[in-house]
Amino acid sequence: MFRTRRHWLKAALAGIGLAFGAPRPSHARDVVPFGGGYPPGSIVIVTHQRQLYFVTGGGRALRYPVGVGRAGMAWHGRAYVALKRLSPPWADPDRPRAEVIPPGSPRNPMGAAVLGLNRGNYAIHGTNNPASIGGFVSQGCIRMHNADVLDLYRRVSIGAEVIVLR
Repeated sequence: MFRTRRHWLKAALAGIGLAFGAPRPSHARDVVPFGGGYPPGSIVIVTHQRQLYFVTGGGRALRYPVGVGRAGMAWHGRAYVALKRLSPPWADPDRPRAEVIPPGSPRNPMGAAVLGLNRGNYAIHGTNNPASIGGFVSQGCIRMHNADVLDLYRRVSIGAEVIVLR
């Protein structure tokens, strides 16, 4: 019986933690009003808000929380989605002959999917560190929760415009 009570207590504490203590993993797929005249299918990232908007049209967008570039590494401007990859491998682009980290490895910073941009070594990608979402954390890439980047991956086409605002 003690074991049953112990398991019940653990389950109750976990439920309380989920309800009150644990942060909501994301605001993914929140449909929000969105102006600016951007065409449907484009991605707008507002760095200071640490939010990515996928424009759906009709003055609306899907909003996702993101991690953005650290001070001195953030960028702004326009790019387009040049490639899409699920479960990408990763190697440090600053180190020639760097070890290739395989897809799915907890050491792979690309997470579940990547939308590669035509500008520099920048990308919109998932992360295996969900606590980094909402912060100024990257070398300039845009980080998303893995579930969110998979959702965005399904919606975005190669050639989609990406606008990064301060």
